Amino acid sequence: MAVKIRLRRMGKKKAPFYRVVVADSRYPRDGRFIEEIGTYDPMKAENAVDIDAEAAKKWIGNGAQPTDTVKSLLKKQGII
Repeated sequence: MAVKIRLRRMGKKKAPFYRVVVADSRYPRDGRFIEEIGTYDPMKAENAVDIDAEAAKKWIGNGAQPTDTVKSLLKKQGII
């Protein structure tokens, strides 16, 4: 089982809003997940990112792999 930290798309057409979730890599993008650890809103001017640093560090420590986009968000937040 490969655990990933990735974005789950929410919102409506042409107005995306994402939740940062920890999920098994075999589950669909917007399907089942293990835990929600934050949100990301690319429509706001300053790209509002809100990620629980403690939970993200815990999951990465347990072997979860962040996707490229999530990795860049975590770097911007100073979590990794």
